[in-house]
Amino acid sequence: MDVGAAKLIGAGIAVLPLFGVGIGLGKLFSSLIESIGRNPSAKNDLMSSSMLCFALVESIALLAFVVAMIILFTA
Repeated sequence: MDVGAAKLIGAGIAVLPLFGVGIGLGKLFSSLIESIGRNPSAKNDLMSSSMLCFALVESIALLAFVVAMIILFTA
């Protein structure tokens, strides 16, 4: 197998967690909207905790992207 092909396959496998990130963010914000709809007075508390969760979930996406770039652009 060619080294370039192996790098492309490895980078493709490294970004597979992005599917989970997309699903997680969709569930997070759908739950946030539903919760605010049920209890509008708790909006500030819900927004602060959901932004923390958003940052943690998005960090997984950034980590997967960095790993894929390292795989692609290293010797």
